[in-house]
Amino acid sequence: MALADLLGGRRLLIVSNRLPYTVRLTKDGFELVPSTGGLATGMRPLLEKGYARWIGWPGVSLEAAGDRAEAISQALRQRGMIPVWLTAEEVEGFYEGFCNNTIWPLFHYFPERAVYDERYWGYYVDANRKFADAVAQHAVAGDIVWVHDYHLMLAPSMVRERLGDDAPIGFFLHIPFPNFEVFRQLPWRAEILRGLLGADLVGFHTYDYVSYFLESVTRILGLRHELGEIDYGGRVVRVDVFPMGIDFAGVRSAALSEAVTEKVRELRARLGNVKVVFSIDRLDYTKGLLHRLRAFKRFLEKYPEFRGKVSYVFVVSPSRERVEEYARLRREINELVGEINGQFSTLDWTPVIYIRRYIDQEELLALYRLSDVALIAPLRDGMNLVAKEFIAANVDRKGFLIVSEGAGAASELVEAIVVNPNDEEGMADALKRALTMSESERVSRLSSLESRVSSYDVNAWASDFVDALLGQKERQLERSRLLTAMRPGGTVLAMIASAFEASSRRILFLDYDGTLMPFSSAPWLATPDEDLLRLLDQLSRRPNTRVVIVTSRSRASIESLLGGVGVDIAAENGAWVRVDGKWQLAIATKDVSWKQEVIRIFSTYTKRTPGSFIEEKDFSVTWHYRSAPEGLGEERASELAEVLGRFAAVHPDLAVVRLPKAVEVRLAELSKARAAQYWLSRDKYDFVLAAGDSEDDEALFASLPQDAVTIKVGQPPTRARYLVLSPRELREALRTIAGLRGS
Repeated sequence: MALADLLGGRRLLIVSNRLPYTVRLTKDGFELVPSTGGLATGMRPLLEKGYARWIGWPGVSLEAAGDRAEAISQALRQRGMIPVWLTAEEVEGFYEGFCNNTIWPLFHYFPERAVYDERYWGYYVDANRKFADAVAQHAVAGDIVWVHDYHLMLAPSMVRERLGDDAPIGFFLHIPFPNFEVFRQLPWRAEILRGLLGADLVGFHTYDYVSYFLESVTRILGLRHELGEIDYGGRVVRVDVFPMGIDFAGVRSAALSEAVTEKVRELRARLGNVKVVFSIDRLDYTKGLLHRLRAFKRFLEKYPEFRGKVSYVFVVSPSRERVEEYARLRREINELVGEINGQFSTLDWTPVIYIRRYIDQEELLALYRLSDVALIAPLRDGMNLVAKEFIAANVDRKGFLIVSEGAGAASELVEAIVVNPNDEEGMADALKRALTMSESERVSRLSSLESRVSSYDVNAWASDFVDALLGQKERQLERSRLLTAMRPGGTVLAMIASAFEASSRRILFLDYDGTLMPFSSAPWLATPDEDLLRLLDQLSRRPNTRVVIVTSRSRASIESLLGGVGVDIAAENGAWVRVDGKWQLAIATKDVSWKQEVIRIFSTYTKRTPGSFIEEKDFSVTWHYRSAPEGLGEERASELAEVLGRFAAVHPDLAVVRLPKAVEVRLAELSKARAAQYWLSRDKYDFVLAAGDSEDDEALFASLPQDAVTIKVGQPPTRARYLVLSPRELREALRTIAGLRGS
C-alpha cells in the first residue's frame, strides 16, 4: 500500500537532524538547495503533497543566519518544513561534539576514537530537548511522529513525555548499532536506551543490529524481550528490521536520460579503452579508503596482466578536512595514490584516477553506467545506499558489484561478491573475479539484485515502517483496553467486596514473592514489612475466613517469614502444609535420591554464572539467578532448562519449571493447584480468591471454580479474571474486598 494511503488523512511528522533542503547563505540573502540523501529523496514527495511536515536543523547556525533567520523560517514553513535553530556553540557541542566525536566512532567500531566529554553530552541532551519541543509545538491530534538517526536518540522519550502514550512514535537508526561489548563503553548507555524506548517501534537495517540492541536492553536495563518485543513503561515496544531502499525508478530513469548518456560517451572517450573500477565515498575513517587503495595495488602486483587495462576511478568527497585526523587521512590517501601511480603508470595509462571533490548527479550516474566494477567496501556502514544506486543505474548490466561485509547492504545483496575490507589479498582476488566473470553469470546475478532492490525501494521501506508502527500502536491500544477491562476498579471491587461480605465461608490463596512482596535480589531479603503483616493478620481474623499462603518456598523459609501470623501455608507447592499452626507432610513420595544429580548439574552452571546460587529444599532444588548479569542469567537459564528437560525425560516423576529468575526441579505431583485442593476438599467455601504472578499461579487459576476471584499481579496474558500491576496494588484491593479500609 502506498504510504499516502496508509496515512489515511493523518499527517506524518518526520524529525531528523537535517531538513531535506539545505539553507545556503548568499550575498543577497539565501537559497534553499534540495538535499540528495536517500531519506530526503524518498520522503520529499510526501512533503510537497502536504502529507508530511519535516522538523530539522536548516544547516546554518542562528548567528550565521542573523537577521535572515525569520525569512528563512518563513520560506521553509511554506514548503512544509519547521526549522530547529541551533547556535554555533550548540552545533559545535551537539553535532561536531557528541554526534561526530562520540556516537559516530563508537557505533562504527572505532571506540579508541570516541570522546566521552560530559559537556558534549549536555549539548546532546539540550539539542534533543529542542527537537522534542518543536514536535510538541507543531503536533496535532492524530499525527504520526517518525524520528531518525543517531543525532536524536533521546528524542523519542522526550516526545513521549510531551505527547503522551496515545501518540504513535517511531524511530529508525541509519547507522550500525554496535554489539554490547562496544556499546557498554558509552557512559550514558542507559539514558540512550531509555530514550529509544520512548518509541513504539524501533527500526534497524539488519537483524544483527536488532540482536545487538536487544542484548543491550536486556543486559543494561534488565528488560526481557520476547520475539522482538519489550515491555517498557506499560507499553510494548517492537524492535524490527527494515532495510532501507532507494528511489529505484528515479535513479534508473535519470541514468537513462540523454544528458547522462552523453556524459558516459564523453567519459569513455577521455578514459580510453580501459576497464573501470569505481568507488565514491566521503572522506571518513570508517569508509576503508586506504584499504581499497592497498587492495588495488595488490591486484596490480598479483595480476600483472591487468596493468594498462584497468583504471580505478577513486572519488572522495571532502569532509571535515580542518579536523586533524581527517586532514591526516587525506594526506595518507595522497601519498598512497602517488605511490601506486608512480610504481605502475605509463605514458598512456594512469592506474588510479583520484577525484577529490563533489561530483554532480549526472557525472555520478555516468560513472555508475561506465563502471565494470563498483568497489563498495567500507569498514563499517549502516546500509550503504551507493551499492543499491549502482545496481539501479547499471542499466546495461555491464558492471558488477563488490560489497563489504561491513555494510548492512551485504546481508541483502547476496548475489554480489562480498569481501572482508581488511583482507587485501581477498579483495584483489575479488577484483579479478568480477572483471573476468562470464556474461551469463553476471547478467543472472544482476537480474536477481535488480529485482530485490527495485521491489523494496525507499517508498516500500517507508510504507512498511509506518504500517508496522500503526499496527503496533493498535496492538498497544488493544492491550490497554484489555488492561483497563481487567483492572478491578471501584465498581468491580465493590461487587467483589459485597460477595465477600455475603458469603458464609471464605478462602484466600495468596502467593508470596512477586505477589504480596516485591521481588528482592535474594529470597532471604524479601522479609515482610509491617504493613503486610498487619494485612495478613487482619484478613485471617475476619470471621469464617481462611488465608492460605501458597508458595514454592521451603517450609523453613516461609515459616521464618510468616510463622507468627495466623495463616495457613502450603510450602514447596503443597509438599508441606501448615493448618491451624501445625505442619504435616502432604505427599506420599519420599524418594529424593534424584536431587544429588540435579545439584551436580546446577553446580556446573553456578560456577559459570556469577551471582547465581542453589537452594535445596525437601522435595525440590532451585537455581536462582536474580543477581546474575541480566543477559547472562537468561542465557544460562534457557540452556539449563534444556539440559534438565533431557534429565526429566528419564524421570517422569519430576518436573522442570521456569520461575521468575529461577529454574526449579521438583516432584511432578507438586503444584499450587494440587495444594489448593487440599483445603477445598476438606470444607465448603462459597467465596474463593487466588492471587499470584507466575506460571505456577496460572495453573491454580485454571483449577478453581468458575466463580472464583482470580487476580494476576503483573502483565497479561493470564487466565485470571482480574489484573493488578504491583504487590502494593494487590494489598489495596484485598483491603477493599475484605472491608478493612480504615481499620
